[in-house]
Parts: sequence; structure tokens; C-alpha cells
Amino acid sequence: MDRVLVKIQGFDVDSFTFEQAVDWAYTHHGQIVTINPEMISAAHSNPEFSKIIKNAELVVADGIGVEIGLKILGHNIKRIAGIDLGKALIEKYTNNGKSVAMIGAKPGVVDYAISNLLKEYPTLNVVYSHDGYFNEDTEILDSVVSANPDLVLVALGSPKQEFFINDLKNKLPNTTLIGLGGSFDVWAGVVERAPKIYQKLGLEWLYRTIKEPQRFKRIFPTLPLFVLKVLKERLSK
Repeated sequence: MDRVLVKIQGFDVDSFTFEQAVDWAYTHHGQIVTINPEMISAAHSNPEFSKIIKNAELVVADGIGVEIGLKILGHNIKRIAGIDLGKALIEKYTNNGKSVAMIGAKPGVVDYAISNLLKEYPTLNVVYSHDGYFNEDTEILDSVVSANPDLVLVALGSPKQEFFINDLKNKLPNTTLIGLGGSFDVWAGVVERAPKIYQKLGLEWLYRTIKEPQRFKRIFPTLPLFVLKVLKERLSK
């Protein structure tokens, strides 16, 4: 199975189905980027972040805005929610006797997340964990390398988590690494995930904005501007 890439706003996105993305991540390792309009916007003004995304081993369309944008450009690619991909990877790696590391979230949250995941996956082997509150990356990076996990889940928020993973991946060439934003909070039970109907319609961002109005400034005007830029990209072809 080869990567088939499509381009949006200067960035390649993989056209894998959910199951194909899981299999690719398991067999090929490297950095997974779950791309959304906010990340694309940030990368356009941050060359280093842009380079990290472009050098990732797997880029999936996480945000509904990216799915819509790809449709505008003629690509029928379904979004792959990072939280779902992360959970599927935990299941696959655990079922195959592989080890996991988890870094991120507030103090205590990662421990609750692991505790809840162990109820679902009793053989889950977490060889390293740490909250996301640290000032110096070096010590944490060295500890993860020493633990030598097969799968690393990082929930530091973007773009911090992508930079952290980029620093780590060359030291762990046989490891799969993915940034998962607020997923640990959901797995820990401290944040409620959007109801299934919101998930199905790709409107988790709307549900979270309703629950956390402070997110509004982050979503708007980024999302509508992104769609307008994609429309312009489509018309220029």
C-alpha cells in the first residue's frame, strides 16, 4: 500500500481510509500530523512548523474544514478525528504486545486517562508517562528515548506537540508518534466529548465552542477564511 497524496493550501494530505491510516501508522512508524485549518493557518506564518508538517510520515485530515476544503478541490476524503485514530492505535499496539508512552495534559489528567484506558485494554503497557507541564524538553525527551516505546501519544496542543514529536522521532526511528491535542482530557473523563451526532456531522468543533465560548476567537475567522482561500485555490486552477 502506497501513500496517495492530495494537496490543499500547499500541504499534502494522505487519502487513506481510517483503517488504512491505522495500518500505515503501525507498519511505517514516524510522525503523524492530524491537520486542521488552524494548523495550516499557523504553518503559513511559521516556516519551521510548515517544514515539520511537510516532513511528516502521515498527514490525516482531522478538521471538518479540511474535509470541506478537499471536497471543494475535488477530493472525496473523509476526515479522520485524531482522538479516534489515537484510540485505534492504542488498541492495535496493545493487542500486538507493543508499548506506549503518553505525554501531555494537566498534572494528574494523564494518570486518570491511563487508568481508564486500562479498564478498556487490561494489557496496555505504558512504559512512560508525564504531564504537559515542563519547561525543559531535554529531560523528558531523554526519558522517552530511554523507555523506547513503540507508540508515543503527545497532548501538548499544536504546534508545541508537533515540535516535540519532531525532536523525538529521529531518536526513535521504529516508533509511531502522534499529536492528540485534548484527547487525554476526554479519556480521563474531565472533558465530555461531543455527542455522536456532532461527531458524525463533523461538528465537534461547534459543540466544543458552545461549551467553551472562549474557543470562538480561535475558530473564527480562521475557518471561514480558510474556506475562502480554498475556493480561491480552486478557481485559480
